[in-house]
Amino acid sequence: MTLSRHINDYRDAGIVQFGTGRFLLAHVDALVSESLEKGNSDERILVVQSSTREEGKRKARLLTEQRRYPVRIRGRRDGETIDRKQTVDSIAGCLIAAEQWEALKRHVVEHARIIVSNTADNGYDIGDDSSLATVPTSFPGKLTHLLRARFEAGNDGLTILPCELIEQNARQLKSLVRAMARRDGGATADNAAFLDWLDNRCVWADTLVDRIVSAPLEPLGAIAEPYALWAIVRQPGMAIPCVHPDVEIVDDLTPQAICKLHILNLAHTYLVDRWQQAGRPVEFVREAMECAALVDPLRATLEEEVLPTLAAELPMNQLEPYLAVTMERFANPFLDHRLDDIAQHHAAKLQRRLQPVVDKARHQGRATPRLDEALSR
Repeated sequence: MTLSRHINDYRDAGIVQFGTGRFLLAHVDALVSESLEKGNSDERILVVQSSTREEGKRKARLLTEQRRYPVRIRGRRDGETIDRKQTVDSIAGCLIAAEQWEALKRHVVEHARIIVSNTADNGYDIGDDSSLATVPTSFPGKLTHLLRARFEAGNDGLTILPCELIEQNARQLKSLVRAMARRDGGATADNAAFLDWLDNRCVWADTLVDRIVSAPLEPLGAIAEPYALWAIVRQPGMAIPCVHPDVEIVDDLTPQAICKLHILNLAHTYLVDRWQQAGRPVEFVREAMECAALVDPLRATLEEEVLPTLAAELPMNQLEPYLAVTMERFANPFLDHRLDDIAQHHAAKLQRRLQPVVDKARHQGRATPRLDEALSR
């Protein structure tokens, strides 16, 4: 396919997405697709395959060829069992950064409005990368290079929406980009102006994402639960990727972060603790939710110890619905979520997920015997 054909195909893509993983395909791309279908937004997505993984390149070539793919939505939501296929149609094109860098640079300079990313676990690692390399190796290096090209063209800044599961993900990414820009561009006359442009013309918005995307579909697509959350911290001048009930523009991510860590994640870890003590009688979370010896103490702990403690920070009318949704997600009859997988790094998870709740309860003069027992092992 010729370069001109690429440009004609994807130049209407205001969203540039770094990552081809199944989470982005079944979460961000699926939400944008539903928004487009309902006429609530008009931003399409140019996907960028930026790693060296051959599997990623294979998927990128498939996206380039067909652009549409299925997402199977399976689970329960609002008391109803859902099993449906969604055809995602938000992808305008796909580029492999290592092979089509100049086309990507031109698109970011001329057409982009929003950058979305969900890179690998080490996606923010820079190593010895330079943003001045012909094609930087790291994601922060690539982003710095592309933003500098847009700045040098005299264009306005972009909205950056990182979706990595890192606390204050946009702040951390901005810090890395500024550090690379300062280091690599120190000898250039306009570097101070570029740093100011990064600070004052680009919008860096922290986000929190949540959706279980349980398996890929071959050759392209994924299986996901009905629940989805893309929470974005409101910033002045921010471009919005789409309008969707599951995309929440918020003033503060703290409520969402507290609920996810100290209800959803805590519940997983406490359930695993009870499962281990019971001799590992079942294999999956959904099976545990049908086992009274496991689910009854889980529910009692959440209702009698966790929620009353968290109510000092968040209202019960926010905590109780979140708990109900969490229990519904755990009972998803289609999801094979292995308890043994959740049990990995169990001791560290106990400290991160349970201990802060116990500490808060102590400060409130509240007893937490079940949480104490789990932490004592």
